[in-house]
Amino acid sequence: MHAAALLPLWATLWRMYHNHDALSALLHCFYFTPQRRKAPSPCRAVAAPTSSTAGPGPAPAPAAALPGPEAAERRRRCRRCRRGAVGTDPAGCGAAMAAMPRVLNVNVGVLGHIDSGKTALARALSTTGSTAAFDRAPQSRARGITLDLGFSCFRTALPPQLGPGPGELQFTLVDCPGHASLIRTIIGGAQIIDLMMLVIDVTKGMQTQSAECLVIGQIACQKMVVVLNKIDLLPEGKRQSAIEKMTKKMQKTLENTKFCGCPIVAVAAKPGGPEAPESENPLGVSELIEVLKSQAYLPSRDPSGNFLMAVDHCFSIKGQGTVMTGTILSGSVSLGDNVEIPALKVTKKVKSMQMFHTPVTYAMQGDRVGICVTQFDPKLLERGLICTPESLHTIHAAIISLKKIQYFRGALQTKAKFHITVGHETVMGRVMFFSPAPADFNEEIQENDFDFEKDYLYQEEYLSKDSKSSEENKENDQSGEVQLPRQQWALLEFEKPVTCPKLCLVIGSKLDTDIHANTCRLAFHGVLLQGMEDKNYIETFLPKLKVYKLKHKEGQVERVMDDYSVIGRSLFKKETNIQIFVGLKVKLSTGEDGVIDSGFGQSGKFKIRIPDGLKPETKTLLTAASKKKSKAGKGDANKEDESSKNDSAQPVTITLLFKRYVFDTQKKMIQS
Repeated sequence: MHAAALLPLWATLWRMYHNHDALSALLHCFYFTPQRRKAPSPCRAVAAPTSSTAGPGPAPAPAAALPGPEAAERRRRCRRCRRGAVGTDPAGCGAAMAAMPRVLNVNVGVLGHIDSGKTALARALSTTGSTAAFDRAPQSRARGITLDLGFSCFRTALPPQLGPGPGELQFTLVDCPGHASLIRTIIGGAQIIDLMMLVIDVTKGMQTQSAECLVIGQIACQKMVVVLNKIDLLPEGKRQSAIEKMTKKMQKTLENTKFCGCPIVAVAAKPGGPEAPESENPLGVSELIEVLKSQAYLPSRDPSGNFLMAVDHCFSIKGQGTVMTGTILSGSVSLGDNVEIPALKVTKKVKSMQMFHTPVTYAMQGDRVGICVTQFDPKLLERGLICTPESLHTIHAAIISLKKIQYFRGALQTKAKFHITVGHETVMGRVMFFSPAPADFNEEIQENDFDFEKDYLYQEEYLSKDSKSSEENKENDQSGEVQLPRQQWALLEFEKPVTCPKLCLVIGSKLDTDIHANTCRLAFHGVLLQGMEDKNYIETFLPKLKVYKLKHKEGQVERVMDDYSVIGRSLFKKETNIQIFVGLKVKLSTGEDGVIDSGFGQSGKFKIRIPDGLKPETKTLLTAASKKKSKAGKGDANKEDESSKNDSAQPVTITLLFKRYVFDTQKKMIQS
């Protein structure tokens, strides 16, 4: 091509370089789907009025020509209307916002046992597919099962309970795997949903992974719809009676859960099975959509605060950059914002964004969005979090409030290791359980708060009605009732650091359990209250945590020295340094209070001072025992006779009670 022919093209590109509006429009038209041209923004339409409406006077000044604050205000307004129109009339921007249809997004999880038809149901419901939707991955197609989270959506009219006015309701479907080995992925998917669909194979009923999904739903979700799938496999003559029978079974199963009374819908998402022709219409899907609309609610959505997004997929697009797709957990994000990948300590600028193939300039909590950045290797981030720079930190340990999952059969023991899931990340962690002091078992605990000024009681295991510690307490309690605290906590120590926000959901499980065993692998769930960022948290942080153990020692009074002192034995070992116990209070089984005064000899004996003096009956008992002991042993018969007499006499025992803080480096003994 002749150089002169290129001059008009270079001139056009030069003008676009200096014209922000034109360049912005070009980027919006050619991002991700260059073959699709975008309709002009309403904001831009009002920025260039026609001669019939403009009248005399100057045209609105472009943002670049305005003072800084005014230009910033126009950009802010346009980010709110999601049009990205810079340099337009603010009044026109507001008019564009009013003209835009309202779209409410609700995230719906599709969970259930493997091969119950979850992906087929998502395909039957959806009008738009997105990341990993409908088992697009070659590995999923080869194995015939879902291996990753799949995302798709469909829209419907806004139901009356969600408020008056025009608008649409968008259901974003999160298709979760069903295989037992993929429970980590299922847990991650369940934490980003507002509503849950539990898919049941009507010919098989509740199965192992169906039950685990139900448990996860109770932890992470507020509402549920049960879908009885594959009704086309039932004989047509007996179909209705079989559906009614399974419906009653499910109602019975759910009656002791938070989902008691939830809707149950019968469908056939793919009549004839996977090999059936596409012309086969699904059964019951329209009824299911109506039920979903009736169950939809206004989720908590707050655009303020720090931006936080759970990334579930990361991939590159040639010529565009790296795209991170996920669900926004808090805050909002706009074009041009800086976001941090805290696990990598990398900050990137948002180049462009899409929601289900539609370019947008703004997204907020609850939205599913793809964020494009440049110069970032997608292999470095498969799943994780991105956030406002420096708003998240990596922790090595954490304090959580927790509750045991009632279907877990094992004991929750201190020092045991569990798989700890936080967001999309699962790591091994060691636990230590503790509770309020026994006097505070019934005290009201402020939710999602932890008081470092209070004392807490160390527990060998989580206290529940069937725990060993509870049985011992029941035996010791005269009323025979098990005393359980209203709230219990755990210290989690991770084998490798975890990046997560405060007050996030934490799930503990035993994923090394045999997946073919008919048992619940989910052990406990809780809320992260306090994270420990310092790698040396054992020295720098844990001493602030006042968790104590109750220590109990018993010995015997050997003899009386005088009315105010006795000699004791069997409380300490021979090599024990008795000096560190001097001054501690003890109690005799006869009722007297005493104080350890000093050691006595080299065999572990010690002297006890009785401030109020010995009771006469105690002195008589001890004096008689000493005399019997001194007369013992001049013949075998006499020894046996004396031994039987000593055994029949009850010795006076000495009890030493104190508490020691677990993380006190000085190992002090504390008595109240």
